[in-house]
Amino acid sequence: MIENSSSSCSCTVEVDHAGSDPAYRRALWIVIALNAGFGICELFGGFIADSQALKADSLDFIGDGSITFVGLLALAWSAQARARVALTQGIFLVALGVGVIGFALWRSLHAVPPEADLMGGIGVIALMVNVSAALVLSRFREGASNVRAIWLFSRNDALANVAVIIAAGLVAWTGSAWPDLIVAGVIALLFLHSSLEIIRHARRDLGKEQASC
Repeated sequence: MIENSSSSCSCTVEVDHAGSDPAYRRALWIVIALNAGFGICELFGGFIADSQALKADSLDFIGDGSITFVGLLALAWSAQARARVALTQGIFLVALGVGVIGFALWRSLHAVPPEADLMGGIGVIALMVNVSAALVLSRFREGASNVRAIWLFSRNDALANVAVIIAAGLVAWTGSAWPDLIVAGVIALLFLHSSLEIIRHARRDLGKEQASC
């Protein structure tokens, strides 16, 4: 515990273990590289395969990489600032989820089946990348709201990749674009679910900081 004093109050702030652990910083750099690098590759793959689910998943990768980078910078900030960053992350997920749902609805009016084989292959690689990222972060999944937010991003990415692989199989079986569009919507719902958890934890942490003053 450390004492933090100001002219108006005296606050006792608990130092977050994960945030002060050099291993956590290294883990974040690995996750940033995995997310940003593969996200760009998956985005191109999504256009080639004409898969809305892959495009949505690639934006998730790229968004996670950028938000994880912000989370890494936030480790040097106060607990209150970290909670505010986590709150911003939750709001970002809401916006991204709503955007993906809207785009999937628009594409449903011009539904074209994607290349199922390419879609499934990229989905398998994406799953491997996300499982690797989740394993890297698994020991840090409990902690302050910004730490938990980054863990949730990687966990939900892996779940979304499983859905993409299933959708690719259904597209190949039915010859319909709807499994692809439905999975794009499912990924968006994962965004929205995570945003509620992240916002709730961030508000809780902000409340603790205010109560300690």
